[in-house]
Amino acid sequence: MYSHVAFSDGSFIDKVYHPYVQAHEKEIEWRWNIQKDNGNSDEARLRDNAQKHRLAYGQSFNDRWFGEIYLVGEKNREQEFRLTAVEIEALWQITEQGEYDEDWGMLFEIEHERDTDVSEVSSALIIEREWRKWVATANLYLIYEWGSNIDNEFETAMALQGRYRYSKSIEPAIEFYSSDSSEGIGPVLLGSFKLSGRKKIHWESGVIFGLDNDTADQIIKFRLEFEF
Repeated sequence: MYSHVAFSDGSFIDKVYHPYVQAHEKEIEWRWNIQKDNGNSDEARLRDNAQKHRLAYGQSFNDRWFGEIYLVGEKNREQEFRLTAVEIEALWQITEQGEYDEDWGMLFEIEHERDTDVSEVSSALIIEREWRKWVATANLYLIYEWGSNIDNEFETAMALQGRYRYSKSIEPAIEFYSSDSSEGIGPVLLGSFKLSGRKKIHWESGVIFGLDNDTADQIIKFRLEFEF
């Protein structure tokens, strides 16, 4: 239960999704978050230096659907690193890029926590709009959680990103996250490097600052994605 408390408050602060699928695409993805909290409460001490890792394999089924499966591991002061959850995602690209003023997609997720017997299913509406070199993206979530250690309930959440396309290899951005149990904002850098053929590396790094007492003071996040 301590592990679940340590990361549950900040677990939503992680990634902003985009509504695009490329046919014949495959990828391997690694995401890493670490929380920093200087508070004096028991929850703050457990959050401090708590880490979450996600390792995933994904591929497109056609030019509209993309699926991905994640293994999720956690580590905090009370325990060594261990596998804590399995997650499955499906991304649906609804509109063609540039067909309308906004590009639309949907994300579907299901996750099961092994230790706490807690499961979560969610769907998110993804909206993205471009203004020359500026891009704004919104992820609007509806989440349902159930399990033996929590109250079965619906939650809502939101992730926003505004970024400037300075170049393909580096794009500065700012992200905002809000859910029933966490809220944060902070700067992010991201970019891509093209390799031979269809191969490409996408990277992303940032720090999100907590805006309430239920969120860690800082959440440092990093993502590396190899597309082929």
